[in-house]
Amino acid sequence: MSDQIKHECGIGIIRLLKPLAYYHEKYGSALWGLRKMYLLLEKMRNRGQDGAGFGCIKLDMPPGMPYHARIREVESPPLNNLFKKIDQPMAALKQKYPNEFLNPDFLKKNYDYAAEVMIGHLRYGTHGGNNIAACHPVSRMNNWQNRSLMVAGNFNMTNVGELIEKLVELGQHPRYTTDTETVLEKIGHFLDEENKELYAFFKAEGHTDAEIADLISQELDMCKVFERSAKVWDGGYVMGGLVGNGDAFIARDPSGIRPCYFYHNDEFFVAASERATICTVFNLQPEVIQELPPAHIITVKAHNNQIQCRPFIAAREKKSCSFERIYFSRGTDKDIYKERKNLGRFVIPKILEAINYELEDTVFSFIPNTAEIAFHGMVEELQEFIDGHKIEALRRIGPNADVAEIRRIINQHPRVEKVIVKDVKMRTFIADDDSRSDLVSHVYDTTPGVIVPFKDNLVCIDDSIVRGTTLNKSILKILGRLNPKKIVIVSSSPQIRYPDCYGIDMAQIGKLIAFQAAIALLNERNMAHVIHETYQNILELKATGKMHERNMVKDIYAPFTEEEISTKIAQILKPENFPVPVDIVYQPLENLAKAIPDHLGDWYFSGNYPTPGGTKVSNQAFLYYYEKKDIRAYQMTII
Repeated sequence: MSDQIKHECGIGIIRLLKPLAYYHEKYGSALWGLRKMYLLLEKMRNRGQDGAGFGCIKLDMPPGMPYHARIREVESPPLNNLFKKIDQPMAALKQKYPNEFLNPDFLKKNYDYAAEVMIGHLRYGTHGGNNIAACHPVSRMNNWQNRSLMVAGNFNMTNVGELIEKLVELGQHPRYTTDTETVLEKIGHFLDEENKELYAFFKAEGHTDAEIADLISQELDMCKVFERSAKVWDGGYVMGGLVGNGDAFIARDPSGIRPCYFYHNDEFFVAASERATICTVFNLQPEVIQELPPAHIITVKAHNNQIQCRPFIAAREKKSCSFERIYFSRGTDKDIYKERKNLGRFVIPKILEAINYELEDTVFSFIPNTAEIAFHGMVEELQEFIDGHKIEALRRIGPNADVAEIRRIINQHPRVEKVIVKDVKMRTFIADDDSRSDLVSHVYDTTPGVIVPFKDNLVCIDDSIVRGTTLNKSILKILGRLNPKKIVIVSSSPQIRYPDCYGIDMAQIGKLIAFQAAIALLNERNMAHVIHETYQNILELKATGKMHERNMVKDIYAPFTEEEISTKIAQILKPENFPVPVDIVYQPLENLAKAIPDHLGDWYFSGNYPTPGGTKVSNQAFLYYYEKKDIRAYQMTII
């Protein structure tokens, strides 16, 4: 993606199902699980570079000894710094106790992170400050183990204001107006309620308080806690956590918006945001790794290692995030790899139209680096198209054809070059915009000599065009130095028309280039009344409390075809006085479900949100745009 946007976080849970001594004997280290957690997070580094966190629970620790630990880091690079701090106490133990520091029992008593139950998190912040308080896991600790709680997740809630009000109704006094705070306190509240109810039950049976603590630990059911906690949640989430007694859990939203995969055997349980990372870290085949169904929670009990996967809320139609497949998740997942190649294949008809079928005079490339897989699919489809023409040409020339002509025909291939290379990550402290833009333009290098100036078309595929800022400020100018006859920028995804509110940093509709193009067309064609009418219609919905019922922003796009909007986008993004013609080609929306058939969440393209809160956010985003308020549509507070 040439536009840099922040997005979903990464989460991982590892629960060792054997004593630490088992891993010491079999794998040579009692810290085998901790090292696997590091690798799990490392392989998901793409999911978050604003912060990292780790939490753990030790099972069966005697009273008076620490049983939980948590550490978080925001200094760059956060994941590296986090595990440096985790490893530092080991060096001291090794120096002080050279003959004991690897002993599993010694480690469990003397090293904070020698634990059987672990949770890790990588953060990309969609808003708010980048500080330790914003990092997961967040905690709610208590002297009663069964009431202590650590939570980490990949989520955004659209109805934070309502959730805060519900907490106030419960008698709480929330410290912050964030979805993280509301989720933690909501789960914590009903965890307390579950404890109270179990305590009353066992007390009535005549058990002592000490006995009751153990009985509660055995009977505590986080599925029931989530069933009560999640009733009014509106958003996309995968939420994992650890209870102080050692119970672990991970839950997924009713629409399956955010991704989650898991695997377990008799040695360990693991869950993570990406299937490919589990495959790599634990050397597993993808077929054995399961996707957590929407509206389900997996619990792993501390006292007997029982693993259960159960529904905790009514499921909606599955609408897992297609952007996850297009861009965010690692392309090493076998299904994602296939889907991205399909996206490259399916956009070929549009590309051929844009270059007027001038294949011999067109060079094909990609804008680094996440679009490379779609690029391979595009090239394969081009080759199939060319091969079809080869067959027809060979049939026409007959059996007595000239050898040179046959050779010319069979040697036809797409002209593929790596035209643009991202060279360095530059930083500049120059304040004026013109100088900064000039420096940023040198982040990318081109490869001279692969294009015949003023004769060859140049086609570059990207996975998406969100705002188009990088295209306008640098990439098009850089490509223009090669003097192609025409530049065609291809997006393997459809036009991004609507804000996201479930985890991707696309909250303000006015920054989306497709929306800017639609507004420009309305103004140019004397249809500005549509803009004002849309605003008035949304105000009416707001007055009657029906903002969640219809996405009125669709009316902004309704008068225009995809091609009309793409043409206007090209006009907007083409730099001033740029001598080279520029086309922007987008994947037709109808192709998305064909390319990614099992992950149909497309609200940022279609405006069809999987939850009522998403529709409300879209309408609210337009209100803020119209009223010229620089506010995120789902960053709500109680006044």
